[in-house]
Amino acid sequence: MNRPTLADNASGSLDKADMGTDPLHTVDENEGNPVGLDDDGAQAIATDLDAHLATYGVLYHQYHKHHWLVVGPQFRDLHLHLEEYYNEVHKDFDELAERLTVLGGIPTCSPSEQEKLAYIQHEPEGQYRVRQMLELDILCEKRVCQKLRDSIRLSLEHGDFGTKSMLEAILFRAENRAHHLEHFLESDTMEVGLTASEDEVSEDPVLEEIG
Repeated sequence: MNRPTLADNASGSLDKADMGTDPLHTVDENEGNPVGLDDDGAQAIATDLDAHLATYGVLYHQYHKHHWLVVGPQFRDLHLHLEEYYNEVHKDFDELAERLTVLGGIPTCSPSEQEKLAYIQHEPEGQYRVRQMLELDILCEKRVCQKLRDSIRLSLEHGDFGTKSMLEAILFRAENRAHHLEHFLESDTMEVGLTASEDEVSEDPVLEEIG
């Protein structure tokens, strides 16, 4: 049996893993499933789950970034809140991968490949205003919710009630995150510098007086 090696790439800046042989199964193959689903349906649902898995990988890293970079008077609350979020997202990330293997699929695991497959993209590098970061998180969660509902309908169409049940629970948590993030961005707040934009302050006489 050939042993794995690390080989320099052309520029010499990165050691690339070489497993010494082809994989037993590739990510575009389906091994069949032990739960009695038809192969075509299982393959279609597994493809959907892999896209969710990739997206949750992006979302996990983005929440981590925001957890690290959040500042302001509500720093501690948001710092801990975002930590809860990336832990919750990571739990669902694992659950999606586990279910994907039940359906006979091979999860896409490389972060670079997940980025290509995800239906949201990580924000550009650098630090942004807290409000901008949270607004992006809401947009991402909204997109996640929409795509999860599509997959729930697909699971129901193929009689995959197990995946349907799992996705409904994941959807509920995503909806809760979006809802709670929205509360942080309400203009009715004592922490003007954290959540209210300059335009909102100028349009609201109460906020303008506080500011």
